[in-house]
Amino acid sequence: MNDDQLLRYSRHILLDEIGIEGQERLLAAHALLIGAGGLGSPAALFLASAGVGRITLVDADTVDLTNLQRQIAHTTARIGQPKVASAAEALHAVNPQVRVDALPLRADAAWLDAHVPTADVVLDCSDNYATRQAVNAACVRHGVPLVAGAAIRFDGQITVVQPAVPDAPCYACLFPPDADFEEVRCSTMGVFSPMVGIIGAMQAAEALKLLAGVGRSLAGRLLMLDGLSMEWTAMRAHRDPACPVCRNGHPGHPTAVGEILPG
Repeated sequence: MNDDQLLRYSRHILLDEIGIEGQERLLAAHALLIGAGGLGSPAALFLASAGVGRITLVDADTVDLTNLQRQIAHTTARIGQPKVASAAEALHAVNPQVRVDALPLRADAAWLDAHVPTADVVLDCSDNYATRQAVNAACVRHGVPLVAGAAIRFDGQITVVQPAVPDAPCYACLFPPDADFEEVRCSTMGVFSPMVGIIGAMQAAEALKLLAGVGRSLAGRLLMLDGLSMEWTAMRAHRDPACPVCRNGHPGHPTAVGEILPG
């Protein structure tokens, strides 16, 4: 690191768990974010400020006035711009040293198979169930850690899919792909603006821990936040041996549904 970087990242370097070696790992890392909206905005901003060397943003949408209540990477002046371009501008304003690849497209299975292997960590900041399942499947196939978050109304949840951790479940173990799932969106249900900030910031924290090699990830745990009472609930889960996504070559145990831990 040069003198500017040593100063910029000094508060990370002061942490014994990160230090210079951990910060250098962040500088050399590549994070792939699927979604540049409510969750992706705070997650990407924290990754950029922390010095993750390359950040790829994938989102096909454009900035709309209704986004600005919660999607903090965007501004009134950038309404109508692709969200990835708007977010890239925000990231470069925070940290011009970070490489940002802004891709205005939808990440389908073929695209994910081509690009997930290039990343050190993937953050699912999308807003629909089909995309979450596709991202999870690609991460499991290629052995790339995934930080999955979601938020609606006053509720949020976050987990980590870490294929290298024995017995840890994937997203499909917790939420089966063939489940009769009722899709809910912010446009019809609403969302409390700080909720996406809380979950998005936690996604960045989990991603940074994975990249720096510090702490214990949320692999095997699903955290759920009730924003009205500001109470956390944690559920432990194991890999499902019948899971259609991760069962091959990954022996596990039945999902421990209902094992609730204090928040």
